[in-house]
Amino acid sequence: MTQQRSPFWYLLPIFLGIIGGIIVYFALKNTDKQKAKRALVIGIIISIPLFAWISLQITFGTQTVFNVVASGGMKPALEVYDVIVTQGHVPFEDIETGDIIVFNRPSDHNRVIVHRVVSIIDDDPKTVRTKGDTNPASIPGTDFPITDEEYIGKVVYVLPQLGYVTQILKPPINYFIILVFFGVLFSILVIKHQEYKKNQPAKAQIAKTKDETQFWVCPNCGGNTQMKDGRQYCPSCKIYLSI
Repeated sequence: MTQQRSPFWYLLPIFLGIIGGIIVYFALKNTDKQKAKRALVIGIIISIPLFAWISLQITFGTQTVFNVVASGGMKPALEVYDVIVTQGHVPFEDIETGDIIVFNRPSDHNRVIVHRVVSIIDDDPKTVRTKGDTNPASIPGTDFPITDEEYIGKVVYVLPQLGYVTQILKPPINYFIILVFFGVLFSILVIKHQEYKKNQPAKAQIAKTKDETQFWVCPNCGGNTQMKDGRQYCPSCKIYLSI
């Protein structure tokens, strides 16, 4: 049986991605097949960025694949707002002098640093010292000592100036964009839902009117009949006219 269902069903794949799409598909496939297929497609599309991000993390072996250069300490190799791509599959044991690496600040691990390795200060365990190319000297607690515990990965690609996008999407602009997006989305769903609700009573009323007016006039007394217990009933004659 085909029956049009509320467009608010689309909220599930929008917020839950492919999981929501699968839920809606199986819930509606027997009553509103078109909406079921659309919900599944929406769920897949919404989930593509997530799958892509997970694939990148697996490929590059780190949760922080991309980092934006925030200072000029590595000029001219890295400019402010360049985006660096970090390869975490490069073992720390293979890091050599001259490599640019990404690591957590050794003093507190609460900041990510991108500097060049300038020397290997110990081999067991391997410990290196780094320095920003424009800095006069290495800073203790920031540039060294760097061990495998602080190491995140080696810089393998640089995307020039792509970090400006992150500046455009800083608060409160990003909040405004999200608010506008969901505002427009919800408005569209509300309009579609109103159209859906408008059509539902009309169909029900047509069926009801057809059923109630089948014996509108009593053939015995000429009076109006009414529905009672699912049958036509004449209150004047006090008899049922249909079974």
